[in-house]
Amino acid sequence: MSQLSSICVYCGSSDNGPASHREAGLRLGTLMAERGIRLIYGGGRVGVMGAVADAVMAAGGEVTGIIPDFLLRHEVGHTNITELEIVDTMHARKARMAELSDAFLILPGGLGTLEEYFEIETWRQLQLHDKPIAVLNVDGYWDRLRDMINGIMDARYARPENLAMTTYADTAEQALDALAQQASGSGHLSSDRL
Repeated sequence: MSQLSSICVYCGSSDNGPASHREAGLRLGTLMAERGIRLIYGGGRVGVMGAVADAVMAAGGEVTGIIPDFLLRHEVGHTNITELEIVDTMHARKARMAELSDAFLILPGGLGTLEEYFEIETWRQLQLHDKPIAVLNVDGYWDRLRDMINGIMDARYARPENLAMTTYADTAEQALDALAQQASGSGHLSSDRL
């Protein structure tokens, strides 16, 4: 399997979700550090977002957080990570996260997580990047998302190859293994086209 050096993780920044989601984030963070994979994420210290970052740091890994100035206090910016970059806008945040990452992994989250997932998936469909994408489907959390996307395909607004761009995994181990398998031949974002 190809070695990934960094993965962008999209996930919730709320402490209100199920404990199993934070536990999955902790497991993922530990595994990323053990495999020498840098975490690229939204820079918060709460919710699943904070759990992943804390676990990477606790296991001796490296973390780069990207957060807009206006969200620094709202999302409680994480100051105990390797590097926290402060940017001006949400667009700059997402572009920078994508630029620094070799792959993308979606954990449970809310509307912001969905928006990030759909954007990075659309960028791949438009061939702005060819980096691997996986969804960590903790407790079946993303089953309805997969059903919705299948419905979009059934209505012919998406093609089967669009669905094949994302791998669904039940465990952090499976997700990381799938991303590593797909990483061979992955390209970089065409930032001039974003």
